[in-house]
Amino acid sequence: MKSVCDRCDAKSAYHRFYSGETLCAKCLSRSLQEKVAKTISKYSMIKHGDRVAVAVSGGKDSLSLLHIMNTLCGKHGSSVCAVTVDEGIEGYREESLGIVRKFASQLKVEHEIVSYKELYGVSLEDSLHLRKEKKMSSCAICGTFRRRAIDIAAESVGANVIATAHNLDDVLQTFMINILAGDVERIGWTYPEPVGYAEGLRKIKPFAEIYEHEIAFYALVNEIPFQGEECPHMNEGIRTEIREFLNKLEKEHPGVKYNAYNTMVKLAKRVKDTASKEHAKCVLCGRDSTNEICSVCSMMITLKQ
Repeated sequence: MKSVCDRCDAKSAYHRFYSGETLCAKCLSRSLQEKVAKTISKYSMIKHGDRVAVAVSGGKDSLSLLHIMNTLCGKHGSSVCAVTVDEGIEGYREESLGIVRKFASQLKVEHEIVSYKELYGVSLEDSLHLRKEKKMSSCAICGTFRRRAIDIAAESVGANVIATAHNLDDVLQTFMINILAGDVERIGWTYPEPVGYAEGLRKIKPFAEIYEHEIAFYALVNEIPFQGEECPHMNEGIRTEIREFLNKLEKEHPGVKYNAYNTMVKLAKRVKDTASKEHAKCVLCGRDSTNEICSVCSMMITLKQ
């Protein structure tokens, strides 16, 4: 393995096994920023004049995304703000809220916080007590509530674009989960181009083509503070097992995640292009929905039964 950077001959700090590149910390940071800009351009994620709300949880991925988007949007005529969801997880969320507040202040970025309790009348912990069986995982409940909460937070700060920090690993895991669940329609949702909603919002994933461990390295070399503790409920779903399986494959066969991702993109585009484009309104809350009753209202009905 080389000890100098392939791009500037400085002392190296990182080796990309899947590409064979050796990069110093500075060149790796620049490489990730360039890749994010390329992904945004390739899928027309952001337009001039957009106001982008970055969903920031306090973890390495979302704070790194805010760091990069704050730089990129300032150069291309769009603005950035940060939105955070407080699920009400005792002993966990408090730390991350403090980290996000401080980091957003340092970047001089507007920051909005919304909570499950104020939006739905129940926290995540309340929901876990209300559920009748563990077949309804904490991740299923939290994911349903979180997506709506981020939409509402973005609307409250006048944003028309929501950027989430889903990386290549996340997107690939979601694709595998949908395959195993037999959820064909959702396979189309993993295609990286912006997803538009009737409320006038677009959702984008600028990190969709970047490995998770490279984002962690970016956060470290750029001295971005982040919460190291993981969600106490994260291991209830199948995602952890899929993550471990893919990481094992990548370790033994460098680049296999990229190959799988490229296959996923091709399949997702075909599914997306043949899927129905019709959207309905939830008869209970009036928000955009693919069914008569949206997933949030359905979840609330199930929990309260």
